[in-house]
Amino acid sequence: MIVIKIGGTTGVDLDAVCHDAAALIKEGQKIIIVHGGSGETNAISEQLGHPPRFVTSPSGFTSRYTDRETLEIFAMVTSGKINTLLVERLQRLGVNALGLSGVDGRLMEAKRKDAIRIIENGKQRMLRDDYTGKIEKVNGGLLRLLLDAGYTPVIAPLAISPEGVALNVDADRAAAMIAGAAAADQLILLTNVPGLLRRFPDESTLIPRIEKSKLEASLDFAEGRMKKKVLGASEALALGVRQVVFADGRVERPIMKALRGEGTVIS
Repeated sequence: MIVIKIGGTTGVDLDAVCHDAAALIKEGQKIIIVHGGSGETNAISEQLGHPPRFVTSPSGFTSRYTDRETLEIFAMVTSGKINTLLVERLQRLGVNALGLSGVDGRLMEAKRKDAIRIIENGKQRMLRDDYTGKIEKVNGGLLRLLLDAGYTPVIAPLAISPEGVALNVDADRAAAMIAGAAAADQLILLTNVPGLLRRFPDESTLIPRIEKSKLEASLDFAEGRMKKKVLGASEALALGVRQVVFADGRVERPIMKALRGEGTVIS
């Protein structure tokens, strides 16, 4: 079992990823795909006159501030457009893909954050009315039901609260929780860089391997979105996933290359 997370930034070759996934599935490999959608959400938010707002926590993690209007745009883009078109690509390749978000069947249940602490203009403040959450539960039974019936789940990064409120969740950490719930052997995070770079954006500084006991130290040089990927990798390993790979999604055969150890391998 492999969980593939497709980054939501520009540059990832979706056709290459889908062709690779289809080839593996036809060989009998079970795969779950999780995707982001940050880049396209940003563009469409601008077009709709509701530009994105990003906030930074005191620990240095950057995330999207999600008011209700932003949540609805995010759902429209990720669960509506990106998810559907990924499923279409896979169906054309003979894969019986099934698109859903974490809201469907309570696939991912998350606790809504009443307020988030942010750093703004050098000062800490509390930000309320945010529709984001931290995943606490994944419906592994639903995933097994779909996989055993021959479907390939394609999952958008939305979750539902115990009260039934849709929430924006981090796609990397969602992929980690799904990998744990599905008892996956590997989690592959495809992005628009070759892996974790010691000196971003210098691609010659790729770190090829990290021991899981030393993963936390890599937060010191993980830049931007890569911090969330490192956190997700740590969570996946803690849930029993054997190996996590940060890999380049811009190349031909991106999944096969990640399986061969190209990128940053964490185990």
